[in-house]
Amino acid sequence: MFSGIVATVGRIEQTEPLGDGLRLTVDVGSLDLGDVAIGDSIANSGVCLTVIERAGKRVKFDVSRETLDCTVGLGHVGEEVNLEKALALSDRLGGHLVTGHVDGIGEVVRFAPLAESFELVVRAPDAIAGYIARKGSITVNGVSLTVNRVDGRDFSTNLIPHTVEITNLKHLKAGSKVNLEIDLIARYVERMMAWRDGEGAVSP
Repeated sequence: MFSGIVATVGRIEQTEPLGDGLRLTVDVGSLDLGDVAIGDSIANSGVCLTVIERAGKRVKFDVSRETLDCTVGLGHVGEEVNLEKALALSDRLGGHLVTGHVDGIGEVVRFAPLAESFELVVRAPDAIAGYIARKGSITVNGVSLTVNRVDGRDFSTNLIPHTVEITNLKHLKAGSKVNLEIDLIARYVERMMAWRDGEGAVSP
């Protein structure tokens, strides 16, 4: 489990074929690895990946073809990735509860300065657009953001300069693809409503 509060930006240094997937070597930059062990989870631009090897500031992750097909930003050397270690029970929850399981890929409609901040407008895929609500939470490339407005499949958020500076969101432009994870609570509300309406019943 994560919070959507990015610790630092890393960079993919190497990709190696691994069956249908890839093995990634990521330079984690300033991320503190003192409490990270093999088998621990680190979110890479919103994608929960398992540490399989570490040496100095370089960490290796295995990524399946399924994950590569359902996400963006993990397949190329030089890509910057937003990094966050999994939460400990004693950590503060500065953002919102994030699983690291991407629900869909969005497309940036607009990313531009707006007064003292930046406005980011993203078009969500049909399958998850209904879960995005005004003043609710959304994760974009692993960054916890608050939704300001919703217009059909498009939603807008405001980013403070600090968030832009310390994440890979600074590179976004119209047409960029981003990893989206809907609010965890919205998932459970939808499931409970479907069950109540008899759509989710399973025969014993």
